Amino acid sequence: MSYDPQSTEGLTEHGQERIAELRSDHLFTSDLSVNEFLLVHEAGFEPLGFVVGSCIYHIGFQQSRFNQSQEMEVLSQAMYNARELAMTRMEEEADQLGADGVVGVRLDIGRYEWGPDMAEFIAIGTAIKHREGVLHRAPNGRPFTSDLSGQDFWTLLKSGHRPLGLVMGSCVYHVAHQSMWKAMKNVGQNVELTNFTQALYDARELAMERMQSEAKQLQAEGIVGVQLVEKSHGWGAHVIEFFAVGTAVTAVGEQQAVPTPGVVLGLND
Repeated sequence: MSYDPQSTEGLTEHGQERIAELRSDHLFTSDLSVNEFLLVHEAGFEPLGFVVGSCIYHIGFQQSRFNQSQEMEVLSQAMYNARELAMTRMEEEADQLGADGVVGVRLDIGRYEWGPDMAEFIAIGTAIKHREGVLHRAPNGRPFTSDLSGQDFWTLLKSGHRPLGLVMGSCVYHVAHQSMWKAMKNVGQNVELTNFTQALYDARELAMERMQSEAKQLQAEGIVGVQLVEKSHGWGAHVIEFFAVGTAVTAVGEQQAVPTPGVVLGLND
């Protein structure tokens, strides 16, 4: 799918008004700490604005077999698509500000009593732009995204690398129940529960594999800051989402001497 840098699809009217005000008033908003702000500035970037993407998504239903471990593909696709929509809208806000990228990205999920089968997927971060106009966008023309902190972003650039994008992989998996006979047989014994081991192992591998596939599409050299999160999201004890996320990076130049952030900020004097 081609990317239209002028697209505002999915942005609310008030969201567009807020972005327009940031551009016209030359005012920035940010969730960066003071130290992060100083390090991002020292790396040659200026914060432009706090950017947000949101998507309320109805998560479909999929029946699982009591005694069979299997991926819940309907749920996996829903969780991925909803996050992607939220991320795209956050990127659109950053693009409207003329940003090179977004740092400190956080992906959250909220649930509400009025929608038990619904969830709000939220992507938030701080849009930044290089002061000297050096283009740092992703290969697809979008502003790059990264969940690195301001300190880690500064250190990454000093190492001769730059972020290409936040990459992720999701797998919702049903872990088969243990039969009553096997449960009784294992009472009082130290024994590996191989069906549980294999199910969780397979689910994690699927999530990691999908994250790596996204990094390959960005022509990344590697992924830093990988997190592997496991949550149930209210589906029941035997249905778990395995979510892998990290920042895809590529080399851009020679590594520089990297002082500690405290030295840069003058905190060690």
